[in-house]
Amino acid sequence: MIIKEQVYITPFDDERTIHIYLPDDLSEDERLDVIYMFDGHNLFDDNEATYGISWGLQETFDQRGVRAMVVGIECNHIGNMRLYEFSPYDFFDADFGEIKGFGKDLFIWLVEELKPYIDETYPTIPFREHTTIGGSSMGGLMALYGIIAHNMIFSKAIIVSPHIFYVLDDILKDIDSHELAYDSSLYISYGADELSSKSGLELYTSQILCLQRALDSRCHLKIHMFVGHDHSEASWREEVPYWLLDLRF
Repeated sequence: MIIKEQVYITPFDDERTIHIYLPDDLSEDERLDVIYMFDGHNLFDDNEATYGISWGLQETFDQRGVRAMVVGIECNHIGNMRLYEFSPYDFFDADFGEIKGFGKDLFIWLVEELKPYIDETYPTIPFREHTTIGGSSMGGLMALYGIIAHNMIFSKAIIVSPHIFYVLDDILKDIDSHELAYDSSLYISYGADELSSKSGLELYTSQILCLQRALDSRCHLKIHMFVGHDHSEASWREEVPYWLLDLRF
């Protein structure tokens, strides 16, 4: 089942929709792992997805009997605010100009307000070992930041096509300055057709390899490069079985 709620995001003085998945056959005494994800409108329903294709999580989870709850946080759809809210760092983009990163504030809200609310309201297993963060593109960047900076809250991360082009140095600094428990599990992926040129793919691959070198000895790390996948929900939908397997849901 899918439940929608309006929540108040204190640092932004704004209301936002969260999209919540629960198994239809949830028993009265059952408790669930929780996966917090970004771009909640793209996770379940093709009719609500930005480009008409969702990740199809409800169908896949139901078919596979996944015993987990998903809490999908919808992005801000006004102008370029998604870039602001889903970036922990300031950066300059050639197309969008100066981006002021509000992502750290959003994460403080997530761990200090949203997670306690979810744990109080729904049948969750609230402990770190049962809590995952995930997202794609800017949401993938947020998931990467979240597992590093809030590792006491999240033990797993689904990091799909993370937007790291302009902020790799910031990420590497955060990796160096934060403790990362060795039992942390990270799934990182990207598609061979995401970039418009061979040189772009080579640059992105080199950045992913930088992340691998920084993280490999400090956690359980799985990196996938998918031939034929581009930067779209249609490609990310096909990846769902891979991260379910890698992260042992």
